[in-house]
Amino acid sequence: MKFIADYLEDEHSFSQLCLDHQISRKTGYKWVERYKAEGPRGLEERSRSRHNQTYVVPFAVRQAIIELRSTGETVPGPKKIQNDLIRRFPGQNPPSKTTIYNILKAADLITPRQLRPRVAVYPKPLRKAEIPNQLFSADYKGQFLTGAGVWCYPLTIMDHASRFLLACESMASTNFKETQQTFERVFREYGLPERIRTDNGVPFASTGRAGLSQLSIWWLRLGIIPERIEPGRPDQNGRHERMHRTLKSTLPQPPAVAWDAQQRHFDRFVQHYNYERGHEALGQKTPASCYMPSTRVYPERLPEMGYASHVECYLADSSGIINRAGLRIYVGNLLSHQTIGMEMISDGIWNVIFGPVILGRVNARDAKNGYVSIKVSPM
Repeated sequence: MKFIADYLEDEHSFSQLCLDHQISRKTGYKWVERYKAEGPRGLEERSRSRHNQTYVVPFAVRQAIIELRSTGETVPGPKKIQNDLIRRFPGQNPPSKTTIYNILKAADLITPRQLRPRVAVYPKPLRKAEIPNQLFSADYKGQFLTGAGVWCYPLTIMDHASRFLLACESMASTNFKETQQTFERVFREYGLPERIRTDNGVPFASTGRAGLSQLSIWWLRLGIIPERIEPGRPDQNGRHERMHRTLKSTLPQPPAVAWDAQQRHFDRFVQHYNYERGHEALGQKTPASCYMPSTRVYPERLPEMGYASHVECYLADSSGIINRAGLRIYVGNLLSHQTIGMEMISDGIWNVIFGPVILGRVNARDAKNGYVSIKVSPM
């Protein structure tokens, strides 16, 4: 009803209207057609059951499906079971793979696959870096067991333009604190970049607002823009991946026994890669000869997030909620005690931002009992 009411007001494009209500345009057109044909009655919930049943799986076939799933050395899927049914019941069309799946599911023979929470898509196109310190790239070079049986997560940080390897650290985990300590050491030694490019894994990103994590929030307060490659697109960080391939070719097999020995190997690699090995893309010059530290020094005190004069600023409480003129807006636990901006874009509508990152959009008309939720903004 709310969607149709907004549709009849005709204040926004149909695409924007569907986006605001978080439905597809196909679904939006369906509700509009029902309303035009039947009025408000057309918006009532309808049964989703089939109007007719053209095919019923025989009992013998149903039992055979369960038997085929439960016997044998391996667990066959619907496709293999369908082929077995063709041989077992010649001259009879087997059920579809979807029907076989539903029969297995009803018999509790399907283990639901755990869905992986998705990180918000990075909203801006990735830009190249022409000079040092415009862009750092960072990644973990795949964990491996050391000779002592301890997992090692090598963290690598590289300047994009010069290919200068800023860090190659043996890490015991990918937690925020240890990763932050390595970046702090790099920032103190080489200064701050404009941007840092990573993948969507921990601790660089999260499934929270705009994909922000504790690490990327810290970067933003330092004036560094975090940017993330698309899932499944390591080529968007190709220079870093190429360096990892070189690093992998030097790792001793079997891995070093002692943790310190492993780090000494990484230190030798950094020395060789930066100061001794010519790089083809640099005209066979070394990365060290093409790099110079940033003029942006690491601050002794972490600055608060700043905003333009026209942006309203609010401090999120310990629950990640900001209060504006009676409206309570949840921005997320990760942003608790952070300064959040609200930028008005039209009457009663604001973009909720953290520095340069748009967290979403709120509309005061959507408030219920003083609470209003953030909707994902259009790209």
